[in-house]
Amino acid sequence: MKIRQLADLNTLVSLSKRRGFVFQSSEIYGGLGSCWDYGPLGSLMKLNVKRAWWNAMTRRPDIVGLDAAILMHPTVWKASGHVDGFSDPLVDCKDCKTRFRADNTDSYINEKKCPNCGSKNLSEERNFNLMFKTHMGPLEDSASVVYLRPETAQGHFVNFQNCQQASRYKIPFGIAAIGKSFRNEITPGNFIFRTREFEQMEMQYFVKPGTDEQYFNEWKETRMKFYLKYGLKKENIRYKDHDKLAHYARAAVDVEFKFPMGFSELEGIHNRSDFDLTQHSKFSGKNLEYFDEANKEKYIPYVIETAVGCDRLFLAFMCDAYREEVTTDEAGKEDVRVVMGLHPEIAPYKVAVLPLSKKEELTSIADKLRDQLAEDMDVTYDETASIGKRYRRQDEIGTPFCVTVDFETINDQAVTVRHRDTMVQERIPMSQLNGYIAGKLKNFNA
Repeated sequence: MKIRQLADLNTLVSLSKRRGFVFQSSEIYGGLGSCWDYGPLGSLMKLNVKRAWWNAMTRRPDIVGLDAAILMHPTVWKASGHVDGFSDPLVDCKDCKTRFRADNTDSYINEKKCPNCGSKNLSEERNFNLMFKTHMGPLEDSASVVYLRPETAQGHFVNFQNCQQASRYKIPFGIAAIGKSFRNEITPGNFIFRTREFEQMEMQYFVKPGTDEQYFNEWKETRMKFYLKYGLKKENIRYKDHDKLAHYARAAVDVEFKFPMGFSELEGIHNRSDFDLTQHSKFSGKNLEYFDEANKEKYIPYVIETAVGCDRLFLAFMCDAYREEVTTDEAGKEDVRVVMGLHPEIAPYKVAVLPLSKKEELTSIADKLRDQLAEDMDVTYDETASIGKRYRRQDEIGTPFCVTVDFETINDQAVTVRHRDTMVQERIPMSQLNGYIAGKLKNFNA
């Protein structure tokens, strides 16, 4: 048997639409650029991605959760530097009208020409602020301007004291949040990799100055273990140190994943120093120092940030999970089994219930079995097409186990469990099925 990995994103885009993972937003109206809707399977899987990250953070004894508002006081973004500095250099081609970023386009950087048509008839570079503006209240004037947040992190900083005092946690401790962010990207693309509306999973870990290097290195290691636990291949994931640090950072590293278009950022891990709390203290007039009762000292905490895009992680899981198992018969004809080898905690469904026939004596048992399994896990039911085609359908969406109800079930009260990755089949009593599958899911090795 020959194994083929994912060759390009187009294959994944096609599968995503066909199976209900991701659809083009507003497709019946021609779509909206770089905006995507998560379908029946995609919404389940995305929830599982968020749950895996959330549990990894908040089940620790030193991290609390937060769900901050998208709309914040506009001065928040002045203090953070986003109003004045959150911009990309923009260039327009006067011939083909292509608009592109000047700082990451090789043809422009090296030869000062348009990446689309090669023309050198270009506009001057100008800074383009990436924040979306809107207005709060009935009047659209400068006093009513607010922004759709470009990151969730500022919610952590302005709620630092609230969270610390409400939870009574001592430093070091962290605040984790999952939420929508918006950036008016000049050149979005590569499916759900870079979009204008996206979901972030960010954790800010507040530490005593002087211990920041230690915790920065610890969080690098912790986050790498997370990715390996959920099945990303070791050879497809790496660290990349930043060549140039942001104005607020003492250290920064990206966790990069090998997407079909090459290694690209999946998560950023930053030592943000005390910049954020110092800025918000200055602009708000609120003292954000932490008082260490044990040592009788006050200080502005340093912050170690871990920030990953949920949509990018969703895409990474799909890219790494996709495989084609190719077998060839004696006549040279290929048979291809497409498998989405997702970790069970990430897969949309854990098990599929498949009655061998649509006859009532089997479907009635299968219906009850589906309800029995649904008490403990995400389950789907499928009675359409041959059993072989249904197995293949479940393989393609990543379902770890298929349970077949056949005519022997009527007599022996047992079902056939088929394993996605090995295709091994086992006969299991229905009364033991929930426990059997739960045990296999718990001990799964990605």
